[in-house]
Amino acid sequence: MNLASTDFELFDIAPRFALDRAALDTRWRALQAEVHPDRFTAQGAAAQRIAMQWSVRVNEAYQRLKDPLQRAAYLCELNGAAIEAENNTAMPTGFLMQQMEWREALDDAGDVAGVQTLEAEVSAHRTTALVALQHTLDDACDFAGAAGQVRALMFVERFAHDVDQRLERFDSALGQ
Repeated sequence: MNLASTDFELFDIAPRFALDRAALDTRWRALQAEVHPDRFTAQGAAAQRIAMQWSVRVNEAYQRLKDPLQRAAYLCELNGAAIEAENNTAMPTGFLMQQMEWREALDDAGDVAGVQTLEAEVSAHRTTALVALQHTLDDACDFAGAAGQVRALMFVERFAHDVDQRLERFDSALGQ
């Protein structure tokens, strides 16, 4: 193994957006068993430190690969299309209008059912956007275009988090 390997090389999988999650999980467990610091106790502290570095590297790669948005961003970066989410927030007008409508709907939602309806709508949008992203990355190999889709999905993820927090507040209020 090489610390400089890409996450895909480390896990011995093709650098694609679509992946078999069960195979990824199995490979992660195998890699962790191989590099776990406890396996190197007889070889001394230096060997354990190196094993710890490998263990951290494997875990970081696993976290990046198992999350669709992180995996997509990583693929874009590997192929020269930086996400630059902090510097590039330009979005199509239709997308921005949808975001504003969702924000207003969340602000106006007075009960759990209203927030759950919004949650389902956002979830469906996310699913559709991930399918489109897979096509852009794996079929079209349009990494610059995918970078824009990743930035849009980052907005959707943040909003979905806000919806979840709103549902948690309703749950907390009902539990008291």
